[in-house]
Amino acid sequence: MQVTIAGSGGWGTALAILLHENGHDVTLWSHFETESKQLAETHQNPYLPGVTLPEGLHYSADPACAQGKEMVVFATPSFAVLTTARAFAPYLAETPLLVSVTKGIEEGTGYRMSELVSQETGRTVVALSGPSHAEEVGRGVPTAGGSASEDQGAAELVQDVFMSPRFRVYASDDTVGVELAAALKNVIALCAGCCDGMGCGDNTKAALMTRGLTEVARLGVAMGGRKETFAG
Repeated sequence: MQVTIAGSGGWGTALAILLHENGHDVTLWSHFETESKQLAETHQNPYLPGVTLPEGLHYSADPACAQGKEMVVFATPSFAVLTTARAFAPYLAETPLLVSVTKGIEEGTGYRMSELVSQETGRTVVALSGPSHAEEVGRGVPTAGGSASEDQGAAELVQDVFMSPRFRVYASDDTVGVELAAALKNVIALCAGCCDGMGCGDNTKAALMTRGLTEVARLGVAMGGRKETFAG
């Protein structure tokens, strides 16, 4: 499959490596041309220290690199998702599959990232997310996540494309739950860091995580997700 990944940060680059290893033809798009050239010349990304980018990846700083591709993956930071989707929209008419892998909720509107991409492109967007660190995916550490869409066939196709022996993907039709679980768990992660800084022990962190998951699930259900999604 021919894939463009919009966003050459740690997460976009790690997924580019994964998809390349899965046998796909991958182009990694950078917002800055200087950054794109640096990646092509050095095969190193400062966001993934110690990870060498494989030969065979393509690099571009032109949104037109998405034209005619079978899949476009939006992997920019959350603050840049809207403008990136807007820049890519004119080139997506022939792209059957759009995927959002960015975690977050837009400030001021409460929109999820897949909703922002959908608004700018007028298309259904599959969300791929989960509890994962880019640097570990880049190093091949076993990781699990979920692909979600109201179109179950699209979610399962994304599952097939990303699935590998080291990257397990679970397909779901609960897009709301998958995206909210991925975004809201970061609140718990920040609090876990605070626990360490305050000198608290494992008991405190365990209480934070178990009760935090309960609260996140309640909020997610109130916002339209399914409770079981937050347990998985």
